[in-house]
Amino acid sequence: MQQHMVERFEAKMDGSGKRIALVASRFNELITGRLLDGALEALQRHGVATGDLAVAWVPGAFEIPLVARRLATSGKYHGIVCLGALIRGATAHFDYISSQVSRGIATIAEDTGIPTSFGVLTCDTQDQALERAGGKAGNKGVEAALACLEAIQLLEDIDKKLSS
Repeated sequence: MQQHMVERFEAKMDGSGKRIALVASRFNELITGRLLDGALEALQRHGVATGDLAVAWVPGAFEIPLVARRLATSGKYHGIVCLGALIRGATAHFDYISSQVSRGIATIAEDTGIPTSFGVLTCDTQDQALERAGGKAGNKGVEAALACLEAIQLLEDIDKKLSS
């Protein structure tokens, strides 16, 4: 089959007019602050107006899904970016929290239809987390923000083409 005959759904990565909420964990703020800065900068660079952005700080990663769900169901936002940093310790706490946060964030998008991106680092050490928050491994906050924006636009393109 020739590629030009295949229907394509694409995102244009233009955030103009898009309202996006970011939920960031205050725990490990040295890391999450960098993730948030990267995410905000990326969204603004792609046309999201400062007035169309909202940030909700939560105590820890465990609270991210609750607040993200409330924002997603408010009808006010096109997408939600979830940012946090979980660092493995000597107990099983990391495993319990990371699995619940991951599950919670995934179900928000599935249940609400609002793109909800996962920018929660799950690292063995603080150094690994710092590398992923603007260090050698880039900034995963940027990646989460752009994934959210792309998903918003992709869903809009699908809706537009399917309704015509």
